[in-house]
Amino acid sequence: MRAVIQRVAHASVSISGELAGAISGGLLIFLGVEDRDTSEDVQWLSAKIVQLRIFPDAAGVMNVSVRESGGEILLVSQFTLHASTKKGNRPSYIRASKPEYAVPLYERMIDQLSTDLGKPVATGRFGADMQVSLMNDGPVTILIDSQTKE
Repeated sequence: MRAVIQRVAHASVSISGELAGAISGGLLIFLGVEDRDTSEDVQWLSAKIVQLRIFPDAAGVMNVSVRESGGEILLVSQFTLHASTKKGNRPSYIRASKPEYAVPLYERMIDQLSTDLGKPVATGRFGADMQVSLMNDGPVTILIDSQTKE
């Protein structure tokens, strides 16, 4: 699994002009699933995300997690995170999982993040054409890949 994690002041996702999910502050996470991902990847990545110390403490140092800060999470599926641009100019998405495999893992990630965060997670809709709005805070943007544990 690949996750692009952005610390945001606010973020929302709309589908066909209707608001699907929104947060007032916390983390916007774009998530890509590939066939070698498992439930263990879900557990590891969720724990890593909610424990990342990327929010400022009283001294202004990034030393507080989203859970400790009381922040929210907006999770958006994004198969293009597994794009390969090695050959030519048209990205290949061969590594991105098909919906029959990816949807159950995406849904497990929603449940796991909600459990680890201690409150519901806002989401987009898997496979939909989504419009995402955000105000990056910092800016802080982090890429994590569960396969390399980076």
